[in-house]
Amino acid sequence: MQDQEREIKFYIQDLEAVDQRLHICGADLARERTLEINLRFDTADRSLYKSGRLLRLRQDDRARVTYKADARVEGGVIARTELEFTVDDFATARKLFEALGYQVIVMYEKYRRVYRMGDVEVTLDEMPLGNFVEIEAPSNTLIEAAAEMLGLDWSKGIATNYLGLFEIARSRRGFTFNDLSFENFADLTLLPGDMGVQPADG
Repeated sequence: MQDQEREIKFYIQDLEAVDQRLHICGADLARERTLEINLRFDTADRSLYKSGRLLRLRQDDRARVTYKADARVEGGVIARTELEFTVDDFATARKLFEALGYQVIVMYEKYRRVYRMGDVEVTLDEMPLGNFVEIEAPSNTLIEAAAEMLGLDWSKGIATNYLGLFEIARSRRGFTFNDLSFENFADLTLLPGDMGVQPADG
């Protein structure tokens, strides 16, 4: 468990080129490409969202509960409190939250590969919205150095989470569905401008 998180995201046109560069740089593959199912919980009156907090249940190669709060942008990087721990049973954890009065307000999916280079974690994310790289490390200096090593344009960094990008796209494109799933985007073509982002590898 950790109590602080520092990260930045980049929208990527060629994710496999970034993957190759990670191999060239000697990064260790910490997790193979894995499907993630994420459930975000809140109360009926959205009290967590209104107070800038997040409660999430994730299933990939394990089940995890995550709480985030106090998000702020420091030097282009998102810094926030993060508490995370694994649970034995995804379905039971969901039932517990629902019994406590929380409900699933959105489900979102992604395929994720995880690489590590010392204290730096780089994730390659395939989202229904498109492809992204996320860099997380204890300091902005390490994050910026990793971005430079991967040939990413720092000025194109994104200080918004995936659900925030989804809300921007939904507003601009008039989407009526609520979940960020591959099925919902199967017949849609989304452009970077629909999310207010620019490619960092272009």
